[in-house]
Amino acid sequence: MSASRPALFLDRDGVINVDKGYVSRLEDFEWVPGAAEAIAAFNARNWYVFVVTNQSGIARNYYTESDMHTLHDWMLAELAQQGARIDRIYHCPYHEEGENPAYRKASFDRKPNPGMLLAAMSEFPVKREQSFLIGDKETDMAAARAAGVAGFLFRGGNLAEFAEWTLAGFEDGNRG
Repeated sequence: MSASRPALFLDRDGVINVDKGYVSRLEDFEWVPGAAEAIAAFNARNWYVFVVTNQSGIARNYYTESDMHTLHDWMLAELAQQGARIDRIYHCPYHEEGENPAYRKASFDRKPNPGMLLAAMSEFPVKREQSFLIGDKETDMAAARAAGVAGFLFRGGNLAEFAEWTLAGFEDGNRG
């Protein structure tokens, strides 16, 4: 197994792409400024980069899991063209109030629960104490705390600038 290294965990909607509510189609996807640059910068530092995203739109029958995978495949290809790589995308399609019975349930993976972060840390040799999450909702911060990693609330703007600012403060001992 390879040596352990830190991980950057990113929420998707509102962090990587503009949150327009249940984004599932390419034509609705709009990159947050600096998203690819932020991911590439952490790739260059030899950090893992993971996406951890609640996708209750699947449980609500707004779109299918296949639609989501199509969008994610496109995202990964677009990032690759810009020299950026996501090591794995973790998603939770479940919601207790979902319309689709196949996805209508509580899930340990659904943020604010830490399941997706813990899965990444069990499947990859992550240095938990040096890792952090950037999210745009309190549920993201709660998931980070529950998983034992720092969480930083992104309120918009340029993700690359925010991530660099966050990393500098984090390394100086400001642990979120």
